[in-house]
Amino acid sequence: MTCQSCASRIEKVLNKKTFVEQANVNFAVEEAQVVFDSTQATTEDILNILQKTGFKGILKNERQPLLRENKKMPWRLWLLLLINIPFLIGMIGMLIGNHHLMLPPMWQFVLATIVQFGLAIPFYQGAIGSIRGGLANMDVLVSSGTLTIYLYSSYMLFYHTAQGHDALHHIYFETAVMVIGFVSLGKFLEDRTKKHSLNSLDLLLQLTPKKVNVWNGETWQAIPLDQVKVGDVLLANYGERIAADGVVEAGSGWCDESHLTGESMSEMKQVQSTVLAGSMVTEGSLTYRANQLGSKTLLGDMMKALSEAQGTKAPIARFADKVAGVFVPAVLIIAATTFGLTWWSTADIGMAIIHSVAVLVIACPCALGLATPAAIMAGMGKAVNTGIWFKDAAAMEETAYVDTVVLDKTGTLTTGKLTVAAVWQPESAVISEEDLYRVAAAVEQHATHPIARAIVRSALEKISTIPTALSVKTEVGEGVSAEVEGIGFIKVGTPEFCSCYLPSQLDGIWDIASIVAVSINDEIAGAFALTDTLREDSKQAIERLQKNNIDVIILSGDRQPVVNYVAQQLNIATAFGKLSPRDKAAKIQALQQEGHVVAMVGDGINDAAALVMANVSFAMKSGSDLAEQAASVTLIRQSVNRLVDGIFIAQSTLKNIKQNLFFALVYNVLGIPLAALGYLNPVIAGAAMALSSVSVLMNALRLKRLKIEQ
Repeated sequence: MTCQSCASRIEKVLNKKTFVEQANVNFAVEEAQVVFDSTQATTEDILNILQKTGFKGILKNERQPLLRENKKMPWRLWLLLLINIPFLIGMIGMLIGNHHLMLPPMWQFVLATIVQFGLAIPFYQGAIGSIRGGLANMDVLVSSGTLTIYLYSSYMLFYHTAQGHDALHHIYFETAVMVIGFVSLGKFLEDRTKKHSLNSLDLLLQLTPKKVNVWNGETWQAIPLDQVKVGDVLLANYGERIAADGVVEAGSGWCDESHLTGESMSEMKQVQSTVLAGSMVTEGSLTYRANQLGSKTLLGDMMKALSEAQGTKAPIARFADKVAGVFVPAVLIIAATTFGLTWWSTADIGMAIIHSVAVLVIACPCALGLATPAAIMAGMGKAVNTGIWFKDAAAMEETAYVDTVVLDKTGTLTTGKLTVAAVWQPESAVISEEDLYRVAAAVEQHATHPIARAIVRSALEKISTIPTALSVKTEVGEGVSAEVEGIGFIKVGTPEFCSCYLPSQLDGIWDIASIVAVSINDEIAGAFALTDTLREDSKQAIERLQKNNIDVIILSGDRQPVVNYVAQQLNIATAFGKLSPRDKAAKIQALQQEGHVVAMVGDGINDAAALVMANVSFAMKSGSDLAEQAASVTLIRQSVNRLVDGIFIAQSTLKNIKQNLFFALVYNVLGIPLAALGYLNPVIAGAAMALSSVSVLMNALRLKRLKIEQ
């Protein structure tokens, strides 16, 4: 695709089909994402439609993003630039008043003919395909402008030669040749930047080794990575990368996992430690067993998420799409008007052609089309390298507008590694404390909440086996009930869920602890007091949010005294406890009705409804699958600081998009009138057109060097 008009044309053709529900075409990544009815069409049908619009489509492998080859300068461009050299020397001579440096007219004609009908063929092919598709793109502007100059110059050359006059002052072959040369070079640089400098996927693909040392039962053997199987024992020495997600079986060392987590600090790995594909062994040597390979590793999952997200469109891109739809036709009308007015006012057809061609060449729909997707690509890459996965471009744009952050408490602000600090049983208790742990663990082993995991963990320290629970039923945000053979109907959850009323004399740790009650056959059997600790960086994250005028609110299902205690430690003014999942969603809806853009952070099943309700939702990668699926952003590292980083990256990306759009619009708004009035030579206009796209890409690349303020 040569400009945004190409993307708009493909999108328009696809969306006209009755079996296509939605089609989005991204110019920057040259990718189409199509949702269609598979009972009425196949992927082959989609590819055939693309071919009819003049493009070849390649079906993307769902497991692995397409690896783009390192693009070298093609021979066609080398030859084109070589032919440009004598014309460039001649133009410099003309600028200093020496016309003798320009090639003889017939030589100019021969070289211009080679360029126009040989090296410029891709422009004609693009223009014809565009017109057939019902739209006009950049190729139409360039090919029509340069062909007009060539034909006029050819006519004047042979007309003046036949008349016996000097034709040098009446021909403009250098303009046609150099415009094609500059535009071709600009498109090459643009394409190379899009596919390599902006695209983080190439860098991620290089993180896995091509060959791996595998134990074959007798010795270590180096084999290609694609021959490794799940269960193989692999070796990674100092300076080598881990090839698969797995578990260390021997050795010890330090691994740099910054490509996944964004943390620059290496992590110590020893026997039973988890290692991740792509990690660099910075010290020591590790023998590990491969558990996940390729696309099933965390690195593969991240690459797929980034690939899908980069191909989506941000809502702000719709503005560029609308402009691109009318841009080229409008420029053609302006160029025709310029030609007519200039010829009428000067009676010089040569000057009229030069002015109108300058208008055609200076107009650049490419910069406008690249403004949004280029920034999105760079911003997405920066976010992924920081351990933040945006589901799509719309989520990134919405994140930039967030003014209120709603946080769950357990597992978000706190470590989620709760411990049983105290146990209470009534005087009339019919079971021992050990049995209380046993029945509680029997039921809680079927729950995923951090509190449930803490009770099971504590129980296993005191008992050897956990009885089987049957007919398990979960009340989200309340508790779990089940039948335990030989004991009865057990409820484990909030005191209200278990109809448990603790004695008023319980104080101290019970005032700031999470309370889990246990009942047997609807008779109170006891209660656990569990305590948690704040994450090390929670206070810093809250301070960063407040410093940037973002309101912070805690919504928790825990008891109000516990929530108040955490809020006080973090200097959070608004905190609500004893909320059900529905209550959390209602609170967020109320904030939205007040005009706030709300981001929600959670990691449990009971957060799913609130995550769906929020404008932007963040879930921890290690949290529940339901929460992760409901969220629009995934945080690899369990840290609220990552959420703040995500907001900062999104704000910087949106700012970059607006800068790009402003530059692209101002460039065209100023450039077209100057060209129409004769202040811009077509050659300079062609160079400026090429530079405009490259400058937008260079501005987007600044996001990859973005420094995140801590």
